[in-house]
Amino acid sequence: MELPTVNLKMILLVHWLLTVWGCITFSGPYPWANFTVLAVGVWAVAQRDSIDAISLFLGGLAATVFLDIVHLSVFYQRTGFSDTQRFGAGMAILSLLLKPLSCCFVYHMYRERGGFLGPSQERSDYQTIESPEVPADPFVGSEGRGHSPQGY
Repeated sequence: MELPTVNLKMILLVHWLLTVWGCITFSGPYPWANFTVLAVGVWAVAQRDSIDAISLFLGGLAATVFLDIVHLSVFYQRTGFSDTQRFGAGMAILSLLLKPLSCCFVYHMYRERGGFLGPSQERSDYQTIESPEVPADPFVGSEGRGHSPQGY
């Protein structure tokens, strides 16, 4: 199944708007975590060819899923919210629900930029300086190789 093409700027705009509205209710670590990740997303937009920028944005989005769950579960009050605070909490929850979908889109962009998760399958041009011949028994001294021992 092919993912539809979504612009990274639209992902940032939606999450920025939902985070701003979520800050109506939640303060402290919630805005710090989310706005920091969004700043890395701006970096990923600015450097379109950078694998580092998009991979850090992807990792940050994945981390804020966990952090938002913790923050919402600790600071969400069941009673005593005004209508404005309920709206802010709803937008923070909506942002949390959209983040896994955003992670899928950002991962697709990461793959388009040449990123790959896992061990590299390519051989590099790096050559070792060791000789290609490896002795059969590395513990055999120079006496076993036909060399005469030096006397002192």
